[in-house]
Amino acid sequence: MGWLDKAIALVSPESAYRREAWRKAYEEIRNYDAGANDHLNAGWRVVNATAEQTDSVYRETIRARARDLERNSDIQESIVGAFERNVVGNGFKLQAKTTDEELNETIEKLWKEWCKPRNCDVTAQQSFNEMCRMSVRRKKVDGGIFIIKRYTRGGIVPFTLQLREVDDLDTMQQSRSGRIINGIEYNEFNRPIAYYFKNYDIHGFYSGKSDRIEADDVIFLWNKKRPSQIREMSEMSPTISRIRDTNSYMEAVSVKERVAACLSVFIKRQDPTTGGIGRQGRSGTTAAGYEGKTLSPGMIMELNPGDDVVAVNPPAQGASAADFVRLQQRLTGSGQGISYEATARDMSQVNYSSARQGLLEDFKTYQIEQQYLIDHMLSEIYETFLISAVLSGAISIKDFWSNKNEYLNHEWVSPGMKWIDPIKEANANKVSLETNQTTLAEIAASAGHDWKEVVDQRAREIDYMKKKGVIEDDEG
Repeated sequence: MGWLDKAIALVSPESAYRREAWRKAYEEIRNYDAGANDHLNAGWRVVNATAEQTDSVYRETIRARARDLERNSDIQESIVGAFERNVVGNGFKLQAKTTDEELNETIEKLWKEWCKPRNCDVTAQQSFNEMCRMSVRRKKVDGGIFIIKRYTRGGIVPFTLQLREVDDLDTMQQSRSGRIINGIEYNEFNRPIAYYFKNYDIHGFYSGKSDRIEADDVIFLWNKKRPSQIREMSEMSPTISRIRDTNSYMEAVSVKERVAACLSVFIKRQDPTTGGIGRQGRSGTTAAGYEGKTLSPGMIMELNPGDDVVAVNPPAQGASAADFVRLQQRLTGSGQGISYEATARDMSQVNYSSARQGLLEDFKTYQIEQQYLIDHMLSEIYETFLISAVLSGAISIKDFWSNKNEYLNHEWVSPGMKWIDPIKEANANKVSLETNQTTLAEIAASAGHDWKEVVDQRAREIDYMKKKGVIEDDEG
């Protein structure tokens, strides 16, 4: 009861009691349990802040921890590997969509040649598909990666790519206007204008100098989750703690199992003062030490007088550990948008229907990442590639600049998905195609193929089989 209620109680106890009763009733009315400050939420102290205020304090630490788990955790590697295999896999296939089919074939052939390591990578060490897989990995672990357009001499097209890590940003750069933050220069709308990258010597040490590169020549792949966010954050951050705890638990269980697999004994002394009185200790003439003694099969050993043997046999933990680790992997996978089966490669608890449903849900996650790469990376690189090819004369298009949008038109065929029961899927596709519920292009794209290539290849195979007499020629 407050001081006011106490003062009222001196005059009218009934009124003071009613005030106190109504106050208690009002306090029991709850709109949001998550917003209450009761004992269930004790210690949960949070604040609202901009994304950069929240992220900048922990960005470096979380990235370092994510990289540590990448090097040492099989659970994290299984997640990152699943995204590498299913988002990029064997790579994206280009389909040039100009009105000239012969020109389309020329462009696609030149693009295929450019994707080789000696042509697309400034270091001549990675193919374009390998660079795509590395981009997916670094985006997942580090939170982002930079792809810099380099215009160099040599090669079939004077255009190559350079990959840079987010650590390479010169975060010490400053400007009078205050629009350079963490090595990135922004305009008044927080749109990047330029990036400042550190220079390193051949040994990997910072030289103290930085390069300013215009934003038009830099592709920054990162996942933006809030409007106020201007830098990357590791996509593994929601699951890092769980992976770390699981690794520590498995290490403890492993040590315990190794101990349980061995027979350990302790020497129990019933009379520690045998051969002496008080602080004189054990007599040197009757005592024998056990230092360095081990057990071996069939061994017979005489103990000191008054000593006893106590066997140590700790209970095994492996059986209960399997369920715990399975739960942790399931939660970790779901936190990254994929199923337990995709990360653990364990199909022992699924049937056809559940496996197919899980595969479909996983594929939706991979499709989001695939579309992100197409929108932010693949299409921009292809357009720069084609412009460079025209400027260098590798491809001759007379009216290219007057109809640039038409000649830049293209599509990407993403890596497809293999089905669990191909017969059922093939029959379903056949019915859908016959009833005009789908197209051959959609069916081929779902498997990661170009429908024109499929038709052309089948035509060549049929013609060849007719020549060899494998199938009869209708015209004959």
